[in-house]
Amino acid sequence: MSERPAKPDPKAVSFSEQALAEYHEILGHYPQRRAALMPVLWLAQREFGWISKDVMAYLADLMEIPIGWVEGAVTFYTMYYTRPMGKHHIQLCTNLSCRLRGADEVMSALRRSLAIDPGETTADAKFSLDRAECLGSCGTAPVIQLGSGPYVENLTVEKAQELVDRLKRGTSVDDMTSTPPAEDVDG
Repeated sequence: MSERPAKPDPKAVSFSEQALAEYHEILGHYPQRRAALMPVLWLAQREFGWISKDVMAYLADLMEIPIGWVEGAVTFYTMYYTRPMGKHHIQLCTNLSCRLRGADEVMSALRRSLAIDPGETTADAKFSLDRAECLGSCGTAPVIQLGSGPYVENLTVEKAQELVDRLKRGTSVDDMTSTPPAEDVDG
């Protein structure tokens, strides 16, 4: 007989005082708690590094909403991490434009350089590698997004290797990056 997985425990985690104050500030911007879920998930991810089952239970309890709403948002949106991530989370776009311009070769080079496959984290927890469906930067394909931050565009195998080498050395990659495109809020 197999053992059932442990039920998520909302008491296993809690926000720091600073994050809890930010949580209350976020709630003040929304007419209903449920409407604040996505920014609260960002806050939780920043606080805990990823959204575990215990974090989902904690947020549902804290926000007084069904855990299904929290799980639904976390599992639908790829921007929320459901596993521990490395210090450097490399997401390579593998959509059509990027693939036509060399994303497959870049992915192969990243896999060799990091000795991990997409969906994995290095043993030293310094790097995570993932495929991204579309990063909205087709004109500068192929493209990598570092975490939820800057893009590295117009990639080549050599440029991707230089990026990894710099990140391994702890040297700046600022001259290689650009800001992700802003969402068009006006439609």
